[in-house]
Amino acid sequence: MKKFVLLMLALCAMSLGASAQRFALIDMEYILQNVPAYESANNEIEQLSKQWQTEVQKVSDEAKSLYESYQSAKNLTEAQRTQQENAIVEKEKSAAELRRKYFGQEGELAKKQQELMQPIMDDIYEVVKAIAQNKGYSMVIDRASASSIIFASPNIDISDDVLAELGE
Repeated sequence: MKKFVLLMLALCAMSLGASAQRFALIDMEYILQNVPAYESANNEIEQLSKQWQTEVQKVSDEAKSLYESYQSAKNLTEAQRTQQENAIVEKEKSAAELRRKYFGQEGELAKKQQELMQPIMDDIYEVVKAIAQNKGYSMVIDRASASSIIFASPNIDISDDVLAELGE
């Protein structure tokens, strides 16, 4: 009798633990494609990137032009050669510094992306968190970044709920 009661308690505990966890999926790519603020931020970042790339390219072209004129010059003294070589090196350093300033790991582009994208991502996170808490989900997984998901029922995808809460 004692074993039977323990067995029943163990089965009840296991069934409660198994049914207590609920999961949901979101498709972050789908959500972001349907958020106008995200597209606007992407356009602004793209324009800045093109502008900065043009600026870097201009300095690189100047260095290339200096190098070509150096190569074609025949009657230079050693001092003139050294002076032109130094000018070429400085121009190349300037181009590399601009590239790092704008496109480096902590460059202007990364800062601008953080500034424009973080509020959007925070809003999405807050909505997902609220939906998960209201509907009792233990975990919400992003199917766009979870490459190990082979199949998931569309019934557990809450992407449209997230968009509705965002007002999109």
